[in-house]
Amino acid sequence: MKNHKYLYLGTLSFFALSFMNIHLAVLGLICMALPVYLLLKDKKKTWCQSYCPRASLYMTLGKKRAKKGKNIPLSFIKGKLKYYVLAYFFVSLSIAALSTIQVARGNMPPMLIPRFLLIIPIPVSLPQLFTLSGFPVWFTHFSFRIFSMMTTTTVIGLILSYTYKPRTWCTICPINTISDLYIMDQKGKKISLAKRPA
Repeated sequence: MKNHKYLYLGTLSFFALSFMNIHLAVLGLICMALPVYLLLKDKKKTWCQSYCPRASLYMTLGKKRAKKGKNIPLSFIKGKLKYYVLAYFFVSLSIAALSTIQVARGNMPPMLIPRFLLIIPIPVSLPQLFTLSGFPVWFTHFSFRIFSMMTTTTVIGLILSYTYKPRTWCTICPINTISDLYIMDQKGKKISLAKRPA
């Protein structure tokens, strides 16, 4: 990763803004959309290698540790775990979108507390230092869903960075997996075109 040593402030800012007002948690969608944009634009893992604020956070915290963690398990790198995490990501995003639609239609009550791994309630009240009026309840629900997704993956990444190497999360991160699949597909298409008879 390139030495953008203050990128970790992006992750800290996300949580700080969410504590100020939960509706600002929707800014987390930028961390999902921008990597895909850069991938399609550059045809390489620009986000992962240069701009990911979470990778910066794990690297920064890793440098503070006196004892190094264990080696990353091979199952993280070459196993199916990354695909399970990718599936979890899409399931979470789908539930966030579909439940928001149901809340907007009045078919279900909104979720107004964070959750860990989709189903485990975190019974805490976020500080909410100021209010933003005029938002419908479905938007508040969606904001909590995005905050929950970001919290879950960040906490898991922190645990992995402490147990193993600082960027262990990166080996199973959905963005990294999507990027790898896209790049392999593009390489496959180039090879196929190269073998095509003139």
